[in-house]
Amino acid sequence: MNINISKHVATLTFSKPDRANALDEADWAAMRTAFETVDADDEVRVVILAGEGKHFCAGMDLSVLGSLQSRLAPTPEETKAQLVAFIEGIQDTITAIERCRKPVLAAIHGGCIGGGVDIVTACDIRYCTVDAYFTVKEVDLGIVADIGTLQRLPYILPPGLVAELAFTGRKMFGPEAQATGLVNRTFPDRDALIASVAEVALAIASKPPQIIQGIKHNLLYQREHSTADSLAYVARYSAGLMLGR
Repeated sequence: MNINISKHVATLTFSKPDRANALDEADWAAMRTAFETVDADDEVRVVILAGEGKHFCAGMDLSVLGSLQSRLAPTPEETKAQLVAFIEGIQDTITAIERCRKPVLAAIHGGCIGGGVDIVTACDIRYCTVDAYFTVKEVDLGIVADIGTLQRLPYILPPGLVAELAFTGRKMFGPEAQATGLVNRTFPDRDALIASVAEVALAIASKPPQIIQGIKHNLLYQREHSTADSLAYVARYSAGLMLGR
């Protein structure tokens, strides 16, 4: 994964275009490290996540499943523990996007497949090209999507539509993604997409960093709490900011 920082905006780019940016184990680890790095860098105020080549991200590289199979323990109990640990590790890597205190803007073109969908559901804002498509592909591999899509996508799309996408594995293209609220806007091509997302990122980067981070924090907090609890929490949070604490 490549990292470029300019004008308080960090652009993280999947950089395996020859493999449609499918992620092997080293790539997942690199993504976690990248988000931890930009989170800790006070120079960075906003993050853009993009992909090189024809596709945004094809999700899990199938070589990972083969490698994992070769390392499994001989007993069912040990095998299950290994699989759970592996899945939870990838889950936590994607959650690193949410833990990053800076807003993360996904710029999606071409295919956003399987694990790619898991990744973008953890981003704060999504944009795509008209010909981009999203597919919850795990069903066609005999796998229940298990690293975030089924948990985060229902907060973004109507539950019935989430179920349809997960049950069928069909492609949702850019116009439908915009109409249903998965992405904010669509663009005719990758160049227009990247240019426009950069404009949004610069606009966000011009705002007070503490306030932007507070907005992200409270948006995530309210998702897991009642309105009453969230109102009480943000009152204390805002008062602390006003007092410089």
